[in-house]
Amino acid sequence: MKRARQKAVVENEAPQTSQKSKKQKTCLYGSVFGESDLHALMDWGSLPHHVVLRIFQFLPLVDRARASSVCRRWNEIFHIPDLWRRFEFELSQPATSYLKSTHPDLIQQIIKRHADHLQYVSFKVDSSTESAEAACNILSQLVNCSIKTLGLISTAKPSFMNVAKAHFASALTVVFVNSKSLSSIKIDDTPLDDPSLKVLVANNSDTLKLLKMSSCPYVSPAGILCVADQCHGLKELALNYYILSDELLLALSSEKHVDLEHLRIDVVSENPGQVEFHTIKKQSWDALVKHSPKVNIVMYFFLYEEEFDAFFREETPVTHLYFGRAVSKAMLGRIGMNCPRLIELVVCANGLQPLDDELIRIAERCKNLTAMGLGECEVTCRGFIEFVKMCGGRLTQLSIMEEVLIPDNDYSLDRLHLEVSKHLGRMWFPDMMPTW
Repeated sequence: MKRARQKAVVENEAPQTSQKSKKQKTCLYGSVFGESDLHALMDWGSLPHHVVLRIFQFLPLVDRARASSVCRRWNEIFHIPDLWRRFEFELSQPATSYLKSTHPDLIQQIIKRHADHLQYVSFKVDSSTESAEAACNILSQLVNCSIKTLGLISTAKPSFMNVAKAHFASALTVVFVNSKSLSSIKIDDTPLDDPSLKVLVANNSDTLKLLKMSSCPYVSPAGILCVADQCHGLKELALNYYILSDELLLALSSEKHVDLEHLRIDVVSENPGQVEFHTIKKQSWDALVKHSPKVNIVMYFFLYEEEFDAFFREETPVTHLYFGRAVSKAMLGRIGMNCPRLIELVVCANGLQPLDDELIRIAERCKNLTAMGLGECEVTCRGFIEFVKMCGGRLTQLSIMEEVLIPDNDYSLDRLHLEVSKHLGRMWFPDMMPTW
């Protein structure tokens, strides 16, 4: 009987404890949110409009599409123009690519309902011709667009280069003609041609600021001159060296142009010995720098050693140099003598001869140098410390592979990092692998 009474007491008290706990939690939440807010939080469909919109902005596209099926109100928010200003179309073939392709139904929905909302658009395609053609088909349907930024990105070659030139040009023309507000275009490795550039300029000359079009074999120097002559707001230009000419640099230096901020030049050779590179006159470089004193001239070299003869024999105002293949000691010596504006230098490979003298000459004459990277090269520890001592704390980036450094009688690798750290004014260690 006693045990039965105790059990009854416990059973009677349990609901009271539960009710009290629930009441305390309600009071706690109520003190933070208020009673009306609490009811709203319990009902996801009643979340404030701006809160749902903010949540959608952070969701991946697939999750955003799923969330739009929660209720009619969320579906309406899903189609708000603010959510469709920026979009990346991913197009791939399942059998040959790791990319997850944008669903065809979603693509059609975007074209029908949001083409006029798109402002920042990119197309990422795999190496298949089918994916590149699908991108062109989408571009052809953007007749009501107002795109500001357009990027065509191939994750692997050849992709867009396998599309018929007429088909590609026709698709681009739709965007060039209808947008009329394009400011940034990246169309590397595509069959872009001069007539397409003329259409671009005719409709977007007042807004175009950035044009990246390296490895576009159908574009001639005349096509780039057309851009330089009419796009007076151009700030950044990227192209292949074969298009660069004295006439183009002089056009970019004329009084009617605003200051160019970045000029990127890709110097590429696929067939060693079969391409003879021309030389740009010092007067042409000087004219560009006089007109645009703060211009960054960036050059990417992918040449074989015997193909460097045309470069840096005279003073060249390059600011950033990247060598993707081996470069000779003689070439690095020329850089030290003739590149006084150099800010960054990256050498992926050189050979088996120490570069002490070349680095010291670069430190002496390139007073703006702030970043250096060395890969498969050789430098004695003593020569490297002398280079760092001359550059001092202005070297904000110093990436040197450990195997590049050759210990000598004066310095071991253990002592070297202490000496370099002292001259840099911060702790420094050589890299175990390239960081660029």
